[in-house]
Order: sequence, then structure tokens, then C-alpha cells
Amino acid sequence: MPNLALELGKQAASLGVSSVYGEQQDVDGIRLVPVALSWSGFGAGEDEDRGSGGGGGGGFAVPLGAYIRKGDDLRFEPNLVSLVAVGIPFVWVAGRALSRVIRALKR
Repeated sequence: MPNLALELGKQAASLGVSSVYGEQQDVDGIRLVPVALSWSGFGAGEDEDRGSGGGGGGGFAVPLGAYIRKGDDLRFEPNLVSLVAVGIPFVWVAGRALSRVIRALKR
């Protein structure tokens, strides 16, 4: 049986911004370079006595936006939908934590 951890590692190497957006593109003299935040985790195990094994993994990716280069001008254009999708839960958790801290300080 092949080493499952090595096989999963080879497959994980292909994850990243290209799996979220794709490769950079050149359109009418404008270069678009995608930017994404991604992370993944994998694990595997084998039982040599029984000849069995298993493995699995998962990942998450957030498209952040793209760098746009037009001549000498370079700017970042954010993906507002993903920023709002990430920002709303963050603001909620931060507000909840802040309210608990204030409540604890009042006691």
C-alpha cells in the first residue's frame, strides 16, 4: 500500500490561489493577478498488520481580490462580497466579546 501521507501531500501542493481564482490573466494590456487566502489540513494513517489505512483532509479558501496592473499603475481591487462575508461574523464576535468585557468590568 502506498504511503497515504505522501500522496495527500502531493495533492495538497496544488491548492492555493489557483484553486480559488485561477492563473493570472492578461486582457487588453491589463494584467490581473488574483489574491486569495487559503489553508488546508490533511492526515493519514496505516495499519501494516491488517494492510489497511485511511486518510482525509479539508481546506478553506477566501478570494480576497486582485492586483490590477495597467502600464505603470498597480492597484488592488478587493472582492467586496468575500470581505463582507468574513467581516460580519468578525464584527459580531468582537462586539460580543467587548460587551462581556465591559459587563465584567462593571462588577
